Amino acid sequence: MELSWHLYLMAGIYILAGLNHFRNPRMYVKIIPDYLPAPKLLNVLSGFAEILFGILLCIPSLSCSGAWGIIALLIAVFPANLYMLTHKKAGFGLPKWLLIARLPLQLLLIFWAYLYT
Repeated sequence: MELSWHLYLMAGIYILAGLNHFRNPRMYVKIIPDYLPAPKLLNVLSGFAEILFGILLCIPSLSCSGAWGIIALLIAVFPANLYMLTHKKAGFGLPKWLLIARLPLQLLLIFWAYLYT
């Protein structure tokens, strides 16, 4: 199966985002909801998962697994988007409308990944 440039674009986005978890961990730890334990560990795990799933997207025999992994990850990190919306300190000073717009964006990202399952 030939992989499209759209899939490589998605893979690149997730690999770069995952690397950013290690480059700028405080940014990600800040948006992890207070009720979740070990925010530094969760940041490392989610960054590693983004890198791994991004790489899997680039391997034709594993791209479907990578896409399902991305979907699971997007669902798992959705509480962080809600936390950003409901907790001013986690919102980075972004306008409320932008934080609200991020919520349905997750659905679009899930749909994009689903196209490769």
